[in-house]
Amino acid sequence: MRILSIAILLCLSQVQAQTPNEEGRVLKALPLDFDESPQQPAAAAPQPTPTPLPAPAPEPEPTTTPTSSPDPSALEVPPLDQKPSGDDAVRLQIFLDHENFGPGVIDGKIGQFSELAVKCWNELHGHPLDGWTAVNTAARKAVPNPFAVAIVPEISAKWADTKLTYKRSQQGNVKRMSYRSIVEFMSERYHTDISYLTALNPNVKIYSLKPRDTLIVPNVNAFQIENLTGAAFKQDEALSQRHAVIDTKFNQVRIYEANLRALIVADPEAPANVANQSLIAAFPITPGKPQFIRYGIWTMQNAVELPVWRYDQQLLDTGKRSNNAINIAGGPNNPVGVLWCGLSKPGIGMHGTSDPETIGRSRSAGCIRLANWDIVRIPSLLRPGASVEIR
Repeated sequence: MRILSIAILLCLSQVQAQTPNEEGRVLKALPLDFDESPQQPAAAAPQPTPTPLPAPAPEPEPTTTPTSSPDPSALEVPPLDQKPSGDDAVRLQIFLDHENFGPGVIDGKIGQFSELAVKCWNELHGHPLDGWTAVNTAARKAVPNPFAVAIVPEISAKWADTKLTYKRSQQGNVKRMSYRSIVEFMSERYHTDISYLTALNPNVKIYSLKPRDTLIVPNVNAFQIENLTGAAFKQDEALSQRHAVIDTKFNQVRIYEANLRALIVADPEAPANVANQSLIAAFPITPGKPQFIRYGIWTMQNAVELPVWRYDQQLLDTGKRSNNAINIAGGPNNPVGVLWCGLSKPGIGMHGTSDPETIGRSRSAGCIRLANWDIVRIPSLLRPGASVEIR
């Protein structure tokens, strides 16, 4: 195995590439009939982000079909120039997620992260930042079916461990920090949380799911954890020149092209809103505690899937290493999530999380946390060598 050592001050300290996971056929929700495919960066290395749905397998399988709205209010057509609700809110969140402007957990609630994502999309396309008409129009066109029926894949059983311990002292003996239930597997797969899946499926015994069962889910591109192999990503000619800004006030990371486009318009008759085509993506984050944040411009040093967490309670308490550390295996319930991106400043890194619903709502010990379905996109957008500003 390939071992990558990372100095982590109060958050996480050592990552290690894992061996490839078991492969399995995956049935996802109905594809999102987007008119345009998202821009793909020119990168030779494998991309960890979810790929478009494969063609149906030759073996007879139940197909995934769109479903009628669980929300009776969806029969009403809300105005385009207002913050959406009901199905339109889910539709908008799915659209923003597809555009790489993460709205947070997809749950039909247009909160802070969804509004920040709308501002980003408007900024990219040159619309008024607080406007709703353009983005709602685009979302309705791109996402005709906000919900779909998903079949629980067979591989979910290999990624769910109902007996996974919560005790750190015992987690060093676990081979993989798996999901604790199949519903946890399915909620993260479709960028949502268990409470929203429960609301969408009131007649389903949500904690008794098994492979081949069906669920109504947000019709989003699925996060396929079984595709992660423990890869370590290298520098890329284009992606390593990009720039990320981590805003600890608004709890968001933005990614820009290398050559930031000047937005100053000298012509007084020019349009008030100018498209910022240097903006590539933006995702919600949870920053570290204020006393541990290291402001400044750093360099992304590495990016590795399925990292191993070196748990050292003395390090967390005092900032000094001890000889009593425990290496905790990679997996979705590892506290660093499914991807680690270390920066040039010791103790600083971007990583995933075992609790995506807490993003933006609770502080981490020291680093920058993203939902697992967001952090896995980073190597397709940003590579080692890129600059990362924390402000």
